[in-house]
Amino acid sequence: MNWNCQHTWKKASINTLWCLLGCSIGDFGTIFYFQTVEHSLLTWQIMGLAITNGLLTSILLETFILFRQMNLREAFKVAIGMSFISMIAMEASMNIIDVILTGGAKLTWWVIPIMLFVGFITPLPYNYYRLKKWGHGCH
Repeated sequence: MNWNCQHTWKKASINTLWCLLGCSIGDFGTIFYFQTVEHSLLTWQIMGLAITNGLLTSILLETFILFRQMNLREAFKVAIGMSFISMIAMEASMNIIDVILTGGAKLTWWVIPIMLFVGFITPLPYNYYRLKKWGHGCH
């Protein structure tokens, strides 16, 4: 495995950024919602919902992007098959950082950039590996 290919790192980075955008929409939206309404959910319950919603919005975004190149069923299968492990790693790392740094499911101005950075860097080597090994990506 050649880990020095700049072209593959660039492509893997672009793919990872698309995934990060999709995951962040659902994840941050859920956490923000529970920050602004009265509720009785525990932190781990909110994080579970945030992770689930992040995965769903990422799959929807990637399916939409791929739908321009293939039929809807195929686009959905590719979005799930190519990116799901990446999405799970991204979501888990972002939410773990949030809990460690804020003590709960809380979005603050200073934690969001850290969450995004960790969410980007965590799946990046896996995405590079998949591109290098199989020669294709999901975007």
